[in-house]
Amino acid sequence: MDNRVPAAVAGDAPALKRSISMSMIVLYGLGTTIGAGIYVLIGKVAAVAGLYMPVAFIIASILAVFTVFSFAELAARFPLSAGEAVYLHEAFGIQWLSLGIGLSVMFAGLISAAAISRGFVGYLHEFALIPEPVAVIALVASLGALAAWGITESITVAVFATLLEIGGLVFVLWASRGSFAALPDQLPALLPSFQMAEWSGILAGAILAFYAFIGFEDMVNVAEEVTDVRRNLPRAMILTLTITSILYIGLALAATLGLPIAELASSDAPLALLVERHAGASAAQVISAIALVAVLNGALIQIVMAARVVYGLAMQQWLPACLASIHPYFRTPLLATALTTGCVMVFALWLPLATLAEVTSFLTLFVFAAVNFSLFRIQRRSRAPEGIMTVPAWVPVAGFVASVGVIILRGADMAFSGQ
Repeated sequence: MDNRVPAAVAGDAPALKRSISMSMIVLYGLGTTIGAGIYVLIGKVAAVAGLYMPVAFIIASILAVFTVFSFAELAARFPLSAGEAVYLHEAFGIQWLSLGIGLSVMFAGLISAAAISRGFVGYLHEFALIPEPVAVIALVASLGALAAWGITESITVAVFATLLEIGGLVFVLWASRGSFAALPDQLPALLPSFQMAEWSGILAGAILAFYAFIGFEDMVNVAEEVTDVRRNLPRAMILTLTITSILYIGLALAATLGLPIAELASSDAPLALLVERHAGASAAQVISAIALVAVLNGALIQIVMAARVVYGLAMQQWLPACLASIHPYFRTPLLATALTTGCVMVFALWLPLATLAEVTSFLTLFVFAAVNFSLFRIQRRSRAPEGIMTVPAWVPVAGFVASVGVIILRGADMAFSGQ
């Protein structure tokens, strides 16, 4: 399956450049997962989970781990761009369903990049009053040009930005290190009882926190550019989730121990507030600047990912073959990149992004459910190739239940809150 290419692009046509190493794909994964959202999300989770915010993040990481392992096995079985669409096609053989899932993944990436770009322009106005349309066009065009330039160049920039993001989060932990001294005394208060009222808030917080773990799935869409992909990509996905979980749970503990819950819940920049309280206003400004870098990094990675989905769908002959063409010098899907960059620009300029972002979150969860079910079906129908990572059958079942559960609980919360 993973050697199949359409006739229009087979033969001596240039291929994607397989140059992403293990360390680079881990940092790419961290860049897709750890975005600017965590700098705000801590406060949102605190508002509903209260002192039990660390427990909410632990539950969210457990919900995510099943789907990560399902993606890891599927990425080893079928290391192709547009991975989610390929997985569904292998499981069900229904082209329209596979295309629909692939387009959903692409759409989610485009909307995410558009929302991120709009958000960056909002921050930019704090420093320079550039008209929003001009700023959006310049920003998205620059990111699209970088994505078209080459995967090595794009990933190098993303890796640098990701290291800066991680450094910022580690600095938050270091700045608030004194708060951890109170952990032994405060631990009883951070552990919930069996009262339903407490667990209602914890589960609501876990659903919000779960969105901070979304992004790892984008790693499968650069599979054709990863070296030793069957070995490196699954391990990188698991390592990405492990590092992300440690950082998030550590930050949740630091924030809960270091600030009153009411302050956390009311702050639009809770991590900057935490640093300001422990290290001063100048240090807080550094954290805010790093959050801006995280915004740019997120937009770049989403453009790269969406272009690879378009390319992968064309490679499967589900979109016009011209979208699978690779530039002979840059070794990138130039037309697919131009198309996705143009769509991001249009979405950022004209569409109501708040509503679309909510829809995108639900689409991502539906994709998770579909991918988990696909692995369960594939495992029952065929044995995995020798030497690749496999998971027990209960893992995709648990991932499917977790994804559907988050959809139902989030939908019920929106219905009751009148959203």
